[in-house]
Amino acid sequence: MVRFFALYFRRFFLRHMNALRIARWGRMQVPAGEGPVVVYSNHPAWWDGAAYVLGATIFLPGHESYAPIDAGMMQKYGFFGRIGAYGVDLDSPAGAAHFLAASADILSRPDRAIWLAAQGRFSDVRERPIGLKAGIARLPELNPATLFVPLAIEYGFWEERGGEAFLAFGTPIRGADLLAVDRAARRDRLEAALTATLDRLSADVVSRNPERFETVLSGQAGVGGVYDLWKRLKARVRGEAFDPSHGGRP
Repeated sequence: MVRFFALYFRRFFLRHMNALRIARWGRMQVPAGEGPVVVYSNHPAWWDGAAYVLGATIFLPGHESYAPIDAGMMQKYGFFGRIGAYGVDLDSPAGAAHFLAASADILSRPDRAIWLAAQGRFSDVRERPIGLKAGIARLPELNPATLFVPLAIEYGFWEERGGEAFLAFGTPIRGADLLAVDRAARRDRLEAALTATLDRLSADVVSRNPERFETVLSGQAGVGGVYDLWKRLKARVRGEAFDPSHGGRP
């Protein structure tokens, strides 16, 4: 089921977006066999769910990945539970207790990972402070061996019709190190790490320089339809290779 939906999201992404890019300095730094892992990110758009599914299969293939989602959404799309999602009601004490209990079970094994939209709401990438939910500071208590990995996500449009998804992972923080301070200080440290990763990624996105990124997935360039068909025919008449990208020959 996970493999099927990973393939589905990959095809869906390539149909609607131009590329998935990761900053060259921001590759996943979790060694094979280490964990458990909490990947916590900002929450800029609906596409984040697809980014988690693709990220889990591409960057943490050796881990069994899970993700908390809104309980109401879980009821509406129950199939998400078949691929690692678990419902959370963030507005009630019972919901918070359920989140911690489910997370404790997941983090009890080193080959598991949680992908977490730590802001708990949609938020612009430029918003500061980013405002992480307080619950993330309790996760180190569930298993001190957990590695906390900040993930910066940003979307933009460059030269092609489709959008660009940009990712960058920050340096992992060990749960045992976070336990050395109180919960408020833990959240501050986790938030500072994610903010720094976001700021560095944004600087690369603003540069519009693809050399700063590794292209993980690439969709179909060009406008499509009759326009690209006409360009293809012109290239054939000239005896040239057809380049559908915006920067290609007209």
